[in-house]
Amino acid sequence: MKGYAMLGIGKSGWIEKERPACGPLDAICKPLAIAICTSDIHTVFEGAIGDRHDMILGHECTAEVVEVGSEVKDFKPGDRVLVPAITPDWNSLEAQAGFQQHSNGMLAGWKFSNFKDGVFSEFFHVNDADGNLAHLPENIDPVTGTILSDMVPTGFHGVELADVQFGDDVLVVGIGPVGLMAVAGCNFRGAARIIAVGTRPVCREVATKYGATDFIGYKDGSISEQVLKMTNGKGVDKVVIAGGTVDTFDEAVKALKPGGRIGSVNYLGKGDYINISRTDWGCGMGNKNICGGLMPGGRLRMEKLGALVSSGKLDLKPMVTHVFDGWDHVEEALFLMKDKPADLIKPVVKIED
Repeated sequence: MKGYAMLGIGKSGWIEKERPACGPLDAICKPLAIAICTSDIHTVFEGAIGDRHDMILGHECTAEVVEVGSEVKDFKPGDRVLVPAITPDWNSLEAQAGFQQHSNGMLAGWKFSNFKDGVFSEFFHVNDADGNLAHLPENIDPVTGTILSDMVPTGFHGVELADVQFGDDVLVVGIGPVGLMAVAGCNFRGAARIIAVGTRPVCREVATKYGATDFIGYKDGSISEQVLKMTNGKGVDKVVIAGGTVDTFDEAVKALKPGGRIGSVNYLGKGDYINISRTDWGCGMGNKNICGGLMPGGRLRMEKLGALVSSGKLDLKPMVTHVFDGWDHVEEALFLMKDKPADLIKPVVKIED
Protein backbone atom coordinates (compact mmCIF):
# COMPACT_ATOMS: atom_id res chain seq x y z
CA MET A 1 0.00 0.00 0.00
CA LYS A 2 1.05 3.62 -0.35
CA GLY A 3 1.12 6.16 2.45
CA TYR A 4 2.18 9.75 2.97
CA ALA A 5 4.93 9.71 5.59
CA MET A 6 7.39 11.66 7.66
CA LEU A 7 10.76 10.76 6.20
CA GLY A 8 12.72 12.72 8.79
CA ILE A 9 12.51 16.10 10.48
CA GLY A 10 11.46 18.60 7.82
CA LYS A 11 10.92 15.92 5.20
CA SER A 12 7.78 14.15 4.03
CA GLY A 13 6.66 12.17 0.99
CA TRP A 14 5.03 9.05 -0.38
CA ILE A 15 6.32 5.61 0.55
CA GLU A 16 5.29 2.00 0.01
CA LYS A 17 4.62 -0.28 2.98
CA GLU A 18 3.06 -3.64 3.67
CA ARG A 19 -0.65 -3.56 4.45
CA PRO A 20 -1.03 -3.91 8.25
CA ALA A 21 -2.16 -7.21 9.75
CA CYS A 22 -5.41 -7.48 11.68
CA GLY A 23 -5.38 -8.93 15.20
CA PRO A 24 -8.40 -10.68 16.74
CA LEU A 25 -9.70 -7.53 18.45
CA ASP A 26 -8.72 -5.11 15.71
CA ALA A 27 -9.89 -3.67 12.39
CA ILE A 28 -8.31 -2.63 9.11
CA CYS A 29 -9.91 0.44 7.57
CA LYS A 30 -9.55 2.58 4.46
CA PRO A 31 -10.06 6.35 4.61
CA LEU A 32 -13.13 8.05 3.19
CA ALA A 33 -11.76 11.52 3.99
CA ILE A 34 -8.70 12.74 5.86
CA ALA A 35 -7.96 16.05 7.57
CA ILE A 36 -4.63 17.75 8.15
CA CYS A 37 -3.85 18.84 11.71
CA THR A 38 -1.44 21.43 13.05
CA SER A 39 -0.01 18.52 15.06
CA ASP A 40 1.15 16.99 11.78
CA ILE A 41 3.03 20.24 11.13
CA HIS A 42 4.61 20.22 14.60
CA THR A 43 5.62 16.59 14.11
CA VAL A 44 7.20 16.95 10.68
CA PHE A 45 8.63 20.44 10.58
CA GLU A 46 9.50 21.02 14.24
CA GLY A 47 10.39 17.48 15.27
CA ALA A 48 8.14 17.98 18.28
CA ILE A 49 8.04 14.30 19.22
CA GLY A 50 11.51 13.55 17.97
CA ASP A 51 12.82 12.21 14.70
CA ARG A 52 10.62 9.72 12.87
CA HIS A 53 11.61 7.86 9.72
CA ASP A 54 9.10 6.46 7.24
CA MET A 55 6.24 6.88 9.69
CA ILE A 56 2.90 7.39 7.92
CA LEU A 57 1.28 10.62 9.06
CA GLY A 58 -2.26 11.54 10.02
CA HIS A 59 -4.71 10.94 12.84
CA GLU A 60 -7.94 12.52 11.55
CA CYS A 61 -10.31 10.72 9.21
CA THR A 62 -13.56 8.99 8.54
CA ALA A 63 -13.24 5.51 7.13
CA GLU A 64 -14.75 2.29 5.85
CA VAL A 65 -14.02 -0.99 7.60
CA VAL A 66 -12.46 -3.55 5.26
CA GLU A 67 -11.49 -6.29 7.71
CA VAL A 68 -12.21 -7.17 11.35
CA GLY A 69 -10.66 -9.61 13.76
CA SER A 70 -12.37 -12.77 14.97
CA GLU A 71 -13.29 -11.23 18.35
CA VAL A 72 -14.83 -7.99 17.00
CA LYS A 73 -18.57 -7.90 17.70
CA ASP A 74 -19.99 -4.54 16.64
CA PHE A 75 -18.34 -3.78 13.30
CA LYS A 76 -18.09 -5.55 9.96
CA PRO A 77 -16.56 -4.90 6.54
CA GLY A 78 -18.42 -2.14 4.72
CA ASP A 79 -19.33 -0.18 7.86
CA ARG A 80 -18.60 3.56 7.65
CA VAL A 81 -16.99 4.76 10.85
CA LEU A 82 -15.72 7.66 12.89
CA VAL A 83 -12.12 7.13 13.96
CA PRO A 84 -10.82 8.97 17.04
CA ALA A 85 -7.30 10.38 16.96
CA ILE A 86 -6.69 8.74 20.33
CA THR A 87 -7.16 4.96 20.40
CA PRO A 88 -6.49 3.68 23.93
CA ASP A 89 -5.76 0.15 25.07
CA TRP A 90 -8.93 -0.37 27.07
CA ASN A 91 -7.66 -3.29 29.13
CA SER A 92 -4.74 -1.29 30.54
CA LEU A 93 -4.42 -0.29 34.19
CA GLU A 94 -4.33 3.37 33.14
CA ALA A 95 -7.70 2.97 31.44
CA GLN A 96 -9.10 1.42 34.61
CA ALA A 97 -7.82 4.45 36.51
CA GLY A 98 -9.71 6.77 34.14
CA PHE A 99 -6.73 7.96 32.11
CA GLN A 100 -7.06 5.78 29.05
CA GLN A 101 -5.31 8.32 26.85
CA HIS A 102 -2.12 7.40 28.71
CA SER A 103 -2.67 3.65 28.46
CA ASN A 104 0.67 1.84 28.75
CA GLY A 105 2.63 5.10 29.05
CA MET A 106 2.29 8.88 28.94
CA LEU A 107 0.52 9.92 25.72
CA ALA A 108 0.57 6.29 24.54
CA GLY A 109 -3.13 6.36 23.71
CA TRP A 110 -2.04 8.65 20.89
CA LYS A 111 -0.76 6.02 18.50
CA PHE A 112 -1.45 7.28 14.98
CA SER A 113 1.56 9.23 13.65
CA ASN A 114 3.26 9.13 17.05
CA PHE A 115 4.75 5.66 17.25
CA LYS A 116 2.39 3.86 14.85
CA ASP A 117 1.60 4.47 11.19
CA GLY A 118 -1.24 6.96 10.78
CA VAL A 119 -4.27 7.26 8.54
CA PHE A 120 -2.79 8.96 5.46
CA SER A 121 -2.58 5.59 3.72
CA GLU A 122 -4.68 3.25 1.64
CA PHE A 123 -5.23 1.05 4.69
CA PHE A 124 -4.64 1.56 8.40
CA HIS A 125 -4.91 -0.49 11.58
CA VAL A 126 -7.19 0.27 14.54
CA ASN A 127 -6.54 -1.49 17.83
CA ASP A 128 -9.51 -2.64 19.95
CA ALA A 129 -12.08 -1.88 17.26
CA ASP A 130 -15.12 -2.30 19.52
CA GLY A 131 -13.67 0.17 22.00
CA ASN A 132 -12.35 2.74 19.57
CA LEU A 133 -14.48 2.91 16.41
CA ALA A 134 -17.93 4.46 16.20
CA HIS A 135 -20.51 4.13 13.45
CA LEU A 136 -20.72 7.21 11.24
CA PRO A 137 -24.28 8.59 11.47
CA GLU A 138 -25.98 8.56 8.08
CA ASN A 139 -26.65 12.31 8.12
CA ILE A 140 -22.99 13.24 8.69
CA ASP A 141 -20.97 13.37 5.50
CA PRO A 142 -17.45 11.89 5.65
CA VAL A 143 -15.75 15.25 5.01
CA THR A 144 -17.46 17.00 7.93
CA GLY A 145 -17.05 13.89 10.06
CA THR A 146 -13.26 14.23 10.04
CA ILE A 147 -13.59 17.15 12.48
CA LEU A 148 -14.93 14.69 15.05
CA SER A 149 -11.65 12.75 15.12
CA ASP A 150 -9.69 15.36 17.03
CA MET A 151 -10.83 18.98 16.80
CA VAL A 152 -14.17 18.54 18.57
CA PRO A 153 -13.04 16.17 21.33
CA THR A 154 -9.83 18.11 21.97
CA GLY A 155 -11.52 21.51 22.10
CA PHE A 156 -14.24 20.17 24.36
CA HIS A 157 -11.66 18.50 26.59
CA GLY A 158 -10.03 21.87 27.16
CA VAL A 159 -13.41 23.09 28.40
CA GLU A 160 -13.72 20.04 30.66
CA LEU A 161 -10.22 20.57 32.06
CA ALA A 162 -11.02 24.22 32.79
CA ASP A 163 -14.31 23.11 34.42
CA VAL A 164 -16.34 25.85 32.74
CA GLN A 165 -19.63 26.47 34.58
CA PHE A 166 -22.84 28.44 34.01
CA GLY A 167 -22.19 32.17 34.03
CA ASP A 168 -18.39 31.97 33.87
CA ASP A 169 -16.24 34.51 32.10
CA VAL A 170 -13.84 32.46 29.97
CA LEU A 171 -10.74 33.30 27.97
CA VAL A 172 -10.02 31.03 24.99
CA VAL A 173 -6.46 31.46 23.77
CA GLY A 174 -6.20 30.57 20.09
CA ILE A 175 -9.15 30.20 17.72
CA GLY A 176 -7.80 27.79 15.19
CA PRO A 177 -9.83 24.59 14.77
CA VAL A 178 -9.33 23.37 18.35
CA GLY A 179 -9.97 26.81 19.81
CA LEU A 180 -13.15 27.21 17.80
CA MET A 181 -14.42 23.95 19.26
CA ALA A 182 -13.40 25.19 22.71
CA VAL A 183 -15.54 28.28 22.12
CA ALA A 184 -18.46 26.04 21.14
CA GLY A 185 -17.88 23.88 24.20
CA CYS A 186 -17.82 26.90 26.53
CA ASN A 187 -21.09 28.02 25.02
CA PHE A 188 -22.64 24.58 25.56
CA ARG A 189 -21.45 24.71 29.18
CA GLY A 190 -23.21 28.03 29.76
CA ALA A 191 -20.34 30.52 29.84
CA ALA A 192 -21.64 34.09 30.06
CA ARG A 193 -18.71 35.79 28.39
CA ILE A 194 -16.26 34.15 26.02
CA ILE A 195 -13.22 36.24 25.18
CA ALA A 196 -11.40 34.75 22.19
CA VAL A 197 -7.78 35.44 21.28
CA GLY A 198 -7.18 35.45 17.54
CA THR A 199 -6.77 37.82 14.62
CA ARG A 200 -7.82 36.07 11.40
CA PRO A 201 -11.22 37.38 10.22
CA VAL A 202 -12.43 33.95 9.08
CA CYS A 203 -11.76 32.50 12.53
CA ARG A 204 -13.41 35.43 14.29
CA GLU A 205 -16.49 35.06 12.11
CA VAL A 206 -16.85 31.37 12.92
CA ALA A 207 -16.04 31.95 16.61
CA THR A 208 -18.92 34.44 16.75
CA LYS A 209 -21.26 31.77 15.37
CA TYR A 210 -20.09 29.39 18.09
CA GLY A 211 -20.67 31.90 20.90
CA ALA A 212 -17.63 34.18 21.29
CA THR A 213 -18.68 37.54 22.75
CA ASP A 214 -15.40 39.47 22.65
CA PHE A 215 -12.10 39.35 20.78
CA ILE A 216 -8.57 40.43 21.50
CA GLY A 217 -5.44 40.12 19.37
CA TYR A 218 -2.13 38.80 20.61
CA LYS A 219 -0.53 41.21 18.14
CA ASP A 220 -2.10 44.12 20.04
CA GLY A 221 -0.04 43.65 23.19
CA SER A 222 -0.13 41.57 26.33
CA ILE A 223 -3.12 39.21 26.42
CA SER A 224 -3.46 39.50 30.18
CA GLU A 225 -3.34 43.30 30.16
CA GLN A 226 -6.10 43.40 27.56
CA VAL A 227 -8.22 40.94 29.56
CA LEU A 228 -7.75 42.82 32.81
CA LYS A 229 -8.72 46.06 31.13
CA MET A 230 -11.86 44.46 29.71
CA THR A 231 -12.85 43.00 33.08
CA ASN A 232 -12.12 46.07 35.23
CA GLY A 233 -9.06 44.41 36.71
CA LYS A 234 -10.87 41.29 37.89
CA GLY A 235 -9.72 38.78 35.31
CA VAL A 236 -11.63 35.72 34.12
CA ASP A 237 -12.99 32.66 35.90
CA LYS A 238 -11.52 30.12 33.49
CA VAL A 239 -8.98 29.92 30.65
CA VAL A 240 -8.79 27.39 27.83
CA ILE A 241 -5.41 27.29 26.10
CA ALA A 242 -5.80 26.02 22.53
CA GLY A 243 -2.84 27.77 20.96
CA GLY A 244 0.26 29.74 21.73
CA THR A 245 3.70 28.90 23.06
CA VAL A 246 5.44 28.02 26.30
CA ASP A 247 5.04 31.68 27.27
CA THR A 248 1.25 31.59 26.97
CA PHE A 249 0.83 30.03 30.42
CA ASP A 250 2.23 33.13 32.08
CA GLU A 251 -0.35 35.30 30.32
CA ALA A 252 -3.12 32.86 31.28
CA VAL A 253 -2.12 32.87 34.95
CA LYS A 254 -2.03 36.68 35.00
CA ALA A 255 -5.51 36.88 33.43
CA LEU A 256 -7.03 34.34 35.82
CA LYS A 257 -8.86 35.08 39.04
CA PRO A 258 -7.73 33.36 42.25
CA GLY A 259 -9.64 30.11 42.45
CA GLY A 260 -9.80 29.91 38.67
CA ARG A 261 -8.74 27.06 36.45
CA ILE A 262 -6.74 26.74 33.25
CA GLY A 263 -7.42 23.88 30.85
CA SER A 264 -4.66 23.41 28.30
CA VAL A 265 -4.94 21.16 25.25
CA ASN A 266 -2.28 22.95 23.24
CA TYR A 267 0.41 20.82 21.62
CA LEU A 268 3.64 22.59 22.58
CA GLY A 269 5.84 21.88 19.61
CA LYS A 270 8.99 23.58 20.88
CA GLY A 271 10.58 25.17 23.93
CA ASP A 272 12.20 23.38 26.85
CA TYR A 273 10.49 25.00 29.84
CA ILE A 274 7.27 26.78 30.77
CA ASN A 275 7.84 29.97 32.74
CA ILE A 276 5.19 31.36 35.07
CA SER A 277 5.41 34.54 37.10
CA ARG A 278 5.94 33.55 40.73
CA THR A 279 4.02 36.50 42.16
CA ASP A 280 1.13 36.33 39.68
CA TRP A 281 0.73 32.69 40.69
CA GLY A 282 0.39 33.86 44.27
CA CYS A 283 3.89 32.67 45.12
CA GLY A 284 2.53 29.22 44.43
CA MET A 285 -0.51 29.76 46.70
CA GLY A 286 -2.92 31.67 44.48
CA ASN A 287 -5.31 28.76 43.96
CA LYS A 288 -4.81 29.22 40.24
CA ASN A 289 -5.04 25.68 38.93
CA ILE A 290 -3.40 24.49 35.72
CA CYS A 291 -4.61 21.27 34.07
CA GLY A 292 -3.15 20.04 30.81
CA GLY A 293 -4.41 16.92 29.12
CA LEU A 294 -4.72 14.79 26.03
CA MET A 295 -8.30 14.17 24.96
CA PRO A 296 -9.61 10.79 26.17
CA GLY A 297 -10.48 9.22 22.82
CA GLY A 298 -12.49 6.06 22.34
CA ARG A 299 -15.86 4.98 21.02
CA LEU A 300 -18.18 6.45 23.66
CA ARG A 301 -16.80 9.95 23.19
CA MET A 302 -17.13 9.63 19.41
CA GLU A 303 -20.73 8.47 19.71
CA LYS A 304 -21.73 11.27 22.08
CA LEU A 305 -20.07 14.02 20.06
CA GLY A 306 -21.36 12.52 16.83
CA ALA A 307 -24.87 12.69 18.32
CA LEU A 308 -24.45 16.43 18.88
CA VAL A 309 -23.70 16.88 15.20
CA SER A 310 -26.30 14.39 14.00
CA SER A 311 -29.03 16.07 16.05
CA GLY A 312 -28.19 19.50 14.64
CA LYS A 313 -26.93 20.90 17.95
CA LEU A 314 -23.39 21.39 16.60
CA ASP A 315 -22.74 22.52 13.02
CA LEU A 316 -19.25 21.59 11.85
CA LYS A 317 -19.55 22.74 8.26
CA PRO A 318 -17.96 26.17 8.95
CA MET A 319 -14.82 24.37 10.15
CA VAL A 320 -13.98 22.94 6.71
CA THR A 321 -12.77 25.74 4.45
CA HIS A 322 -10.78 23.79 1.87
CA VAL A 323 -11.75 20.45 0.31
CA PHE A 324 -9.53 18.51 -2.07
CA ASP A 325 -10.35 15.38 -4.10
CA GLY A 326 -7.98 12.45 -4.14
CA TRP A 327 -4.68 11.25 -2.70
CA ASP A 328 -2.69 13.46 -5.09
CA HIS A 329 -3.64 16.51 -3.00
CA VAL A 330 -2.43 15.32 0.43
CA GLU A 331 0.90 17.13 0.19
CA GLU A 332 -0.80 20.30 -1.04
CA ALA A 333 -3.19 20.19 1.92
CA LEU A 334 -0.33 19.56 4.35
CA PHE A 335 1.62 22.59 3.18
CA LEU A 336 -1.54 24.68 3.20
CA MET A 337 -1.90 23.87 6.91
CA LYS A 338 1.76 24.75 7.42
CA ASP A 339 1.41 28.14 5.71
CA LYS A 340 -2.04 28.95 7.17
CA PRO A 341 -3.37 31.49 4.67
CA ALA A 342 -5.89 34.01 5.97
CA ASP A 343 -8.93 32.12 4.67
CA LEU A 344 -7.97 28.73 6.13
CA ILE A 345 -9.48 26.90 9.07
CA LYS A 346 -9.27 23.25 8.12
CA PRO A 347 -8.24 21.44 4.91
CA VAL A 348 -9.80 18.06 4.19
CA VAL A 349 -8.94 15.58 1.43
CA LYS A 350 -11.84 13.49 0.18
CA ILE A 351 -10.75 9.99 -0.77
CA GLU A 352 -13.98 8.15 -1.56
CA ASP A 353 -15.38 8.14 -5.10
